[in-house]
Amino acid sequence: MNIYLGVDVGSVTTKFALVSDEGELIAYNYLRTQGRPILAVQQGLQGIKGRLPLTGEIRGVCATGSARFLAGVALGADVVKNEITAHAMAALHYTPDVSTIVEIGGQDSKLIVVRDCMVVDFAMNTVCAAGTGSFLEQQALRLNIRIEDFGEMALQSKTPVRIDGRCTVFAESDMIHKQQMGHRTEDILYGLCQALVHNYLNSVGRGKVIQSPIVFQGGVAFNQGIVCAFKESLNTEVVVPRYHEAMGAIGAALLAREEMARCEKPTSFVGFEVGEMRSEYSSCRSCGEDTELFQTATGTCCQENHCDMCEGGNSAQSRI
Repeated sequence: MNIYLGVDVGSVTTKFALVSDEGELIAYNYLRTQGRPILAVQQGLQGIKGRLPLTGEIRGVCATGSARFLAGVALGADVVKNEITAHAMAALHYTPDVSTIVEIGGQDSKLIVVRDCMVVDFAMNTVCAAGTGSFLEQQALRLNIRIEDFGEMALQSKTPVRIDGRCTVFAESDMIHKQQMGHRTEDILYGLCQALVHNYLNSVGRGKVIQSPIVFQGGVAFNQGIVCAFKESLNTEVVVPRYHEAMGAIGAALLAREEMARCEKPTSFVGFEVGEMRSEYSSCRSCGEDTELFQTATGTCCQENHCDMCEGGNSAQSRI
């Protein structure tokens, strides 16, 4: 049985997906990156290995996400693709007539415009993290509620308050002010959802033609308060895929399947033994930033392309 592996290494979470020749999702998992992408890849591989069918064999691997180049080298990936391509691939697989993809992850937000099954435009957030998963978790912690309860509690709001969602600093200070004024927590939460959606549409979505069907992907799609606020603002239905939190990895696996069918060559996947490699930090020769390196079975520790921070120039290479 031919299996294709997709790995999406993000700043907050790392996702893995296995798909078959028919494009059927066989298994997926995800875990926290915690600033160590190689360690997350190692741990995640060991977890997904146990869910590989007995007759299954990895025939292709694709890496995506913010640490895709580093992960690609560690895995021996056959193809490395950006998140826009991976998320669009997954969305089109499950919703072939999709026109707009909203993707909000741990620290970034994207909007992808699709026409006739092709990506024609996209945008990403720049410096502001308002509305991302990390920001929502911070506010849930500050309000002493579980992030899992955030959306359900927000939907209980009867009179949502107006929150300034232009950036994380303004949003948090405005929330504190509303608390001091005695507003109910659920009204503050849904007011925050409305503010963050408004901020997304007016920053990431500025100048973009947002048409239905709209697919909402990423971990933040777990938050029903945000989903409801999007429906309210756009005055249309918003589709949340069943596997929305792993769509980047699923898209990567589908891209691996496509690439291997096109090139008809053996996979370069180094195997699940990558989970036993040691990693360390060194400086990228291109930009000087510390980047995670790893030790291979031959004793060479290197990131062959370049640091994910600069995505250019010569790589960091060292010997252990």
